[in-house]
Parts: sequence; C-alpha cells; structure tokens
Amino acid sequence: MPQLNPNPWFAILVFSWIIFLTIIPTKILNHITPNELTSVSEEKHKTEPWDWPW
Repeated sequence: MPQLNPNPWFAILVFSWIIFLTIIPTKILNHITPNELTSVSEEKHKTEPWDWPW
C-alpha cells in the first residue's frame, strides 16, 4: 500500500515544520509597530464640576 510509505511525506512534514518554526516567526517579529508605546504620566488631572444649563 503506497499510502503507508512514510519516506516522502515524513520529509515534507519535517521540512515544512522547520520552515514554520524558523523562517516565518523571524519575518513576523522583524516588523515594528507603527505607534511606539509611551509611558503615561502619574499625575492626576484636575476635574472641575460641570454646571448643567437646565
């Protein structure tokens, strides 16, 4: 039964997983985010009461 011969299919499986685990993550991680994170200041903002017009 040729379906049970693991020679070509096992090599394809191994090489595809090597590509998925080595090449693709490095290409994805090389992209930088367009908005760099900035630290938020710790000071509290002053809030004022709002007088409703009605």
